[in-house]
Amino acid sequence: MQQTQVDIQDEFWQDYSGLIRNTVIPYQWEALNDRIEGAAPSYAIRNFRIAAGLEEGEFGGWIFQDSDLYKWLEAVAFSLRHHPDPELEKIADGAIDLIGQAQHENGYLNTYYTVKEPGKQWTNLHEAHELYCAGHLIEAAVAYYQASGKSKLLDIARRFTDLIDRMFGTQPDQIRGYCGHQEIELALVKLYEVTGEERFLTLSRYFIDERGSKPSYFIEEWERRGKISIWSEGTPNLEVYQSHQPVREQSVAVGHSVRAVYMYTAMADLARLTDDDELRKACERLWENTTRKQMYITGGIGATHLGEAFSFDYDLPNDTVYAETCASIGLIFWARRMLQLEAKSEYADVMERALYNNVLGSMSKDGKHFFYVNPLEVWPEASSKNPDKFHVKPVRQPWFGCSCCPPNVARLLSSLSDYIYDVSDDGNKVYTHLFIGSEIGFASGGCQVTLRQRSELPWNGKIEFTISLSGDADSAAFELALRIPNWFQDGRPVLRVNGTDLEYPVENGYAKVERSWSDGDTITWLLPLETKLIAANPQIRADAGKAAIQRGPLVYCVEEADNGLPIASLSLAGEPKLTECTAADLLGGFIVVEGDGQVVDGSAWTENQPYQPLRKQTKPVRFKAIPYYLWGNRQAGEMNVWLRY
Repeated sequence: MQQTQVDIQDEFWQDYSGLIRNTVIPYQWEALNDRIEGAAPSYAIRNFRIAAGLEEGEFGGWIFQDSDLYKWLEAVAFSLRHHPDPELEKIADGAIDLIGQAQHENGYLNTYYTVKEPGKQWTNLHEAHELYCAGHLIEAAVAYYQASGKSKLLDIARRFTDLIDRMFGTQPDQIRGYCGHQEIELALVKLYEVTGEERFLTLSRYFIDERGSKPSYFIEEWERRGKISIWSEGTPNLEVYQSHQPVREQSVAVGHSVRAVYMYTAMADLARLTDDDELRKACERLWENTTRKQMYITGGIGATHLGEAFSFDYDLPNDTVYAETCASIGLIFWARRMLQLEAKSEYADVMERALYNNVLGSMSKDGKHFFYVNPLEVWPEASSKNPDKFHVKPVRQPWFGCSCCPPNVARLLSSLSDYIYDVSDDGNKVYTHLFIGSEIGFASGGCQVTLRQRSELPWNGKIEFTISLSGDADSAAFELALRIPNWFQDGRPVLRVNGTDLEYPVENGYAKVERSWSDGDTITWLLPLETKLIAANPQIRADAGKAAIQRGPLVYCVEEADNGLPIASLSLAGEPKLTECTAADLLGGFIVVEGDGQVVDGSAWTENQPYQPLRKQTKPVRFKAIPYYLWGNRQAGEMNVWLRY
């Protein structure tokens, strides 16, 4: 694909871009320095200072704490790419200097093993996240180099990667292992793409190919450690780490959901770059299982808090769900790579679903509070008193002891421009995957083309494109492909070129227009939004007899703040008569959906009477639903996505 420059110019998303740049990144820097009152300490900067010999103390936080700083630096890099900020760049450069001071002479870099367990490096690949942290370092280094042109962090990452390359592999003097938490695999692909050095791609492929081989490296390593583990007791559960069988043989998503989608992302990258058809088919099988049998309507994945993991097909509980923010971000990474393998609308559909719902919903409107877990049903009292639901929080937190998710949100949203388009190397095909107001420049047939998109999503479905040509060329011939979203199911969208309706072929869910374009040509793409009730597959038992509300890409929910208690007693009327109205002064403005429902008449029950003979005891109500991504921004209260009907 052609390297392009994309700038977002979108009312909805520019608000988030500004929030990330002006609030989230500065706030997270304060959190990494343990300067947020009332928030869980990070220890990240402090650990690096201790490892660098700048202060004394004990290692703090989780074993993978380094990665939070690396992800923050990556978010900074993406922000600087579009919005130069000398003061922010100076802070980032200082953090990079600190990282360099903590690096060993041989290139090794990990504050946990430098401070807490020196001499025990590479003895617990199964649990210790050394290669995972290295992967996030590499990703940050590539992004910062591309944004600033500065190579210091890239040089640090390459020195560490050189060490890893020497130490891991199939030679007798090498460690024939791989990481318990996949991440370095996709990072090595990025390092290969920015340096052109084939050995980084080869190393990534080694880590993917070696996974799941027999005998199990993790079990042998665990036995060498005297069967001692950090996280759990007993023999390592290989499914948790997707190392139960070779990746090319896997067809069902199992285990820790973030580990899984990070690995699938790397697999898709390698399939594309090495023309590995077997790896590609494995990606397609795993995609089908993940998104059609183990994904929530919000784009969340990972059904159980035990191991933050997938459970089994169609097991999607709403009140004990995990749906970790990082998992949906990883799902977006994977979807993006699948689009690069083949432009199919289902990949962009999932990318859009996870983005607008699970990921956006994980961060408060103030940019200073976050969800790690993203439930579809919340009962605050159960969250505080039921040990099976302690992980489900009714309010976002200012920070976490394990804060992998907040900087992950920052780096995704600050790089959102990378997810909108694909342009072929020759400029003859331009795919629009997401309808986000933006401007992209690309070369086609010797002509420089600028494509401007104006989008009214997520509130209205009118999208317009304008083509501008520079230079002496009078025209540019290329095919423009526009995704037909899966939430649009009423015939075919209207496509107009220069005001005239146009018939168009559809391929893999994309409407295609191939012609010779002139300067000033306009394309109108109409996707009327309609509020719809969505049913779940009957095998999803948690949603049997229930419906969810969706409008365009947005899933809706009902909150206690609008509908009273108990939310669980609210059900849809036989004819809910859904209507829409604009709430301009609430939570930044959005479209509210209202409908007819019914609630249990509490007056028909005697106090302290748990049961009585069944009879009709309901009364009509007019309920109000808001977009899921906005829930929890008012007072703590009950929330539900799925309503009985």
